[in-house]
Amino acid sequence: MMKIVTYNVNGLRQRISQFGSLRKLLDSFDADIICFQETKLRRQELKSDLVLAEGYESFFSCTRTSDKGRTGYSGVATFCRVNSAFSSNEVALPVAAEEGFTGVLDASGSKIVEGLEEFAKDELCKVDGEGRCIITDHGHFILFNIYGPRAGSDDVDRIQFKHKFFKILQKRWEFLLCQKRRIFVVGDLNIAPAAIDRCEAEPDFEENEFRRWFRSLLVESGGPFFDVFRAKHPERRDAYTCWPSNTGAEQFNYGTRIDHILCGGPCLHEKHDLEGHNFVTCHVKECDILVEYKRWKPGNTLGWKGGMNIKLEGSDHAPVYTSFGEVPVIPEHSTPSLASRYLPMIRGLQQTLVSVLMKREVAKETKSGEASSSLTTEMTKMERFSESVERSFNNCHELGMPPSDHCSFANQEPKGKLWKTHENHRDLPKDAVCDSTITTGNCKHIHLIPGDRANKKARKNQFSQLSLKSFFQKSPNPRQDVGKLVTDTSLNPADVLESLHDTTPVADYNNCHPELHDVNLSPCSQDQEEQDGKCSLDTEKNNIALLEWKRIQQLMENTIPLCKGHREPCVARVVKKPGPTIGRRFYVCARAEGPASNSEANCGYFKWASSKSKHKQ
Repeated sequence: MMKIVTYNVNGLRQRISQFGSLRKLLDSFDADIICFQETKLRRQELKSDLVLAEGYESFFSCTRTSDKGRTGYSGVATFCRVNSAFSSNEVALPVAAEEGFTGVLDASGSKIVEGLEEFAKDELCKVDGEGRCIITDHGHFILFNIYGPRAGSDDVDRIQFKHKFFKILQKRWEFLLCQKRRIFVVGDLNIAPAAIDRCEAEPDFEENEFRRWFRSLLVESGGPFFDVFRAKHPERRDAYTCWPSNTGAEQFNYGTRIDHILCGGPCLHEKHDLEGHNFVTCHVKECDILVEYKRWKPGNTLGWKGGMNIKLEGSDHAPVYTSFGEVPVIPEHSTPSLASRYLPMIRGLQQTLVSVLMKREVAKETKSGEASSSLTTEMTKMERFSESVERSFNNCHELGMPPSDHCSFANQEPKGKLWKTHENHRDLPKDAVCDSTITTGNCKHIHLIPGDRANKKARKNQFSQLSLKSFFQKSPNPRQDVGKLVTDTSLNPADVLESLHDTTPVADYNNCHPELHDVNLSPCSQDQEEQDGKCSLDTEKNNIALLEWKRIQQLMENTIPLCKGHREPCVARVVKKPGPTIGRRFYVCARAEGPASNSEANCGYFKWASSKSKHKQ
């Protein structure tokens, strides 16, 4: 048994987020081939988490046009569930795949396919430039995954585009059918063929040129295709696959059936000329709408009051599936080159990441060894320097002379470097560069060479600099503090020498610098009464603004009309469609759109923001 599902996802990212992962989304259908429309992905956005899932091969077509409003729009994708992508005889794994249906997107040379020679290449490029078709050849049948163009009744350009799109597509179908190939056409065609496929269809609903064209393709009109759903459910009503999302129409099933599965060509039996034999009659078991994927669930207590009070997850379409059996295996083959696994942004990126990680790991190990050896050497030199400075301090102290008066720091040439910057060890500060010359006498002569202070970053570890607060804290043992200062490998030597000169107690320091003392001990320097007065003034202003806003709201509520059907406040809308009324405000019934026979649905009330009012016709 083979199962095919078609689903307009209204944004593949959103559906993946809804289900948690691409794999979970695909597995929820339990289908062999899954066709998505309106993926809304640009080619550069095809990342592994959006296109690759274990156990599936995928094929994408993205919009290539740069027309305003069309970038990142439309897009289709076909996912095939397989056990192996190589040397497989599974029917679900295609033997060939094609982006578009004209041949101009073929990477091997953009050759126009047979049967379309009458069309100019520019026309074919425009038709295939919006990412609306993926074709996969499964041996026994060819599958067209189609997202048909939408065209408003007064949009001349899009009507012409839609007409051209389906005209060229029909030519491709006819050519394949003449070669005795079986064809499945699935997707959102944006056409409801008959009045039964639209809730409360107008009397002239079926006169639309695209609906007439659709019906001309069907077997009952002498065409080659079966509308598989109608073949299985010829009289079923209220069977819709799409609902307007901006009117809450899903609540009352006020929808249309525009997602289809068409099938044409002979059955799989050896004798193709048997009367009454066709693929649908002989092989198709079922075709139906997966209503469990609808956003509005039966028994939902949420109501539509000019908009949902909570966002509903899901697409504004419902998936459609078909299942059929008696499909024999085909010769061994591998996944076509169009598969997503071979996309440069997928395959190329993965290779680059692997190489980068390998290089980084090797560099890290090498650097770790060098840094470890360098750190040992540097720490030994730092300890020697600390001992020399502390001996200098002790000698001066024993003579009764303050270090600040009798310890000279002369610019002598160094004999040996005790501190230096090691370029391979990032934890040592770049400015920790000091040369020391030890002479005879009671005091030591130290020569400092300032290092490069540029690009120095604070590090929160054992090598970090001391905070400013620590310099103003009184210590019971000044000598220990000096030793700690000079043994801190990240402290600037200039700071060490400055600390040797500074013996002022904290209390005296605060007396000498009362402004700093105030900052440390009294964070609030402004007058408290002034603060209270300002807060009181701000509160008064806020209260006045709140009262004014309530008055405006009350005024608005008094001017909002009540709908005639339910005597409930209407909701305000603004005309966005280009024309003489664009930007104009109007009021409509706040309830969800539904059949006129349902008193709970929208009553159809309409009123312009001016004085005139009328009901929608």
